[in-house]
Amino acid sequence: MSDFPLLSLMIAVPAIAAVACLFVSAQTARAMALSATLVDLVLGVVLWSSYDIGGAQWQFVEAHPGVFGPFGWSLGIDGFALMLIMLSVFLMPICIGASWRSITTRVPEYMAAFLFTEVLMIGTFAAQDLFLFYVFFEAGLIPMYLIIGIWGGANRIYASYKFFLYTLLGSVLMFVAMLYMAKTAGTTSIPALMAYDFPASVQTWLWLAFFASFAVKMPMWPVHTWLPDAHVQAPTAGSVILAGVLLKLGGYGFLRFLLPMFPEASGQLTWLIFGLSAVAVIYTSLVALVQSDMKKLIAYSSVAHMAIVTIGLFAFNRQGIEGAMIMMLSHGLVSGALFLCVGVIYDQLHTREIARYGGLSINMPRYAVFFLFFTMASIGLPGTSGFVAEFLSLMGTYQVSTWTALLCTTSIILGAGYMLFLYRRVAFGEIKSDDVRAMVDLSGRELWLLAPIAAVVLWMGVYPESFLAPMRKDVGVLLQRIDRAKPASDSQPTKGRVAPIAAHAEAH
Repeated sequence: MSDFPLLSLMIAVPAIAAVACLFVSAQTARAMALSATLVDLVLGVVLWSSYDIGGAQWQFVEAHPGVFGPFGWSLGIDGFALMLIMLSVFLMPICIGASWRSITTRVPEYMAAFLFTEVLMIGTFAAQDLFLFYVFFEAGLIPMYLIIGIWGGANRIYASYKFFLYTLLGSVLMFVAMLYMAKTAGTTSIPALMAYDFPASVQTWLWLAFFASFAVKMPMWPVHTWLPDAHVQAPTAGSVILAGVLLKLGGYGFLRFLLPMFPEASGQLTWLIFGLSAVAVIYTSLVALVQSDMKKLIAYSSVAHMAIVTIGLFAFNRQGIEGAMIMMLSHGLVSGALFLCVGVIYDQLHTREIARYGGLSINMPRYAVFFLFFTMASIGLPGTSGFVAEFLSLMGTYQVSTWTALLCTTSIILGAGYMLFLYRRVAFGEIKSDDVRAMVDLSGRELWLLAPIAAVVLWMGVYPESFLAPMRKDVGVLLQRIDRAKPASDSQPTKGRVAPIAAHAEAH
């Protein structure tokens, strides 16, 4: 099976369907988009089941050099890429289903934009050529820009321009760094560059160039301000795929480029990551507490959760990196589900103002149960994916920086504060108006959208080994690469040197 071009097929299926959608009616485009995304989901399951845990680091490799002139068509995955591709193909049919009734204008173009988004996401995670990665990575801006700008809310033009400019400007420096790397190393192969030792004198500059792009994509504080605007204006499915997968491109970039290619610079600049992440956790959580718009509240919570990813990645140990990966998967599912929950009631009342709701558990009990489950998963309730992610990330961080771990652990308390505050105001209390009283519970279609996500969140929380096993060997390879640059730990102050009392005893 490893010789079959499965990755190319997974890219080709939505690409062909996207083009075909442009020439058919609205209803046919919906059916075609759903069929293509379900086919890719099946292919993703085949990919996962065929992946050899403990086998070669790079599997399903396809190498066709010179296909596109300066760079070739070179694909392949490791455990990290496998899990993120699975997240992408799992969420995409749900996005199509969420748009089934809410999108009524220019439906074929909308479906084509989403299918092209899937093409570019899979391509980004599977690319093994430096410039092929860049093309996929940057081209992903285009369909999301159109989705926000055409099918978004009242201020969609402002939000789409802000989203595009923020993410594009950060990537200009990354492209310059890529040109230098290709010339210096004599190759554009990502696996080869991950093993290449760049001079320490230039690592910091290369690191900062890549960081400028990936920090915006995450997004990290203070370059996060485009995210709340984009989420508020995007249609429901646009918010799901933006929070679910597109934010993970930044974390994947840290994992694939910054840590293995520039280990010394990563070790020296860990203080920067920890500092920005600690501020993000506390500041954005407090901002979330005072939001009146449901989408904006969840958007700010995303910034806080992604800060847990960055501290885990830069903990330079197994627990931190595995926790960061689980957090990326968990956040993709939980935040996507929360945006779906907002979309369900927005489609009926056409407002996201928290004050307009209240008492929904009375006339929408099934909705209230799902909303509560995903609220608890976002907080990190044991038995859900959020608990596993936060526990591993914070435990890994504690081994390096006790102060960073202490500050970032406040995310558990602050997260409980803003999420439970949101849930209480929406689901509990008395029904305030006749239009809220007239709202109906989840339809069969909406149940089919939320139930699979809830099942996977529970699966990940109860048996995370299913998701950790494919990545375990790759974490070990990464640790071997970066261990030499591991920053000193403040939780073990005497490690690596003789304690003063012991030295005095030895002297006598």
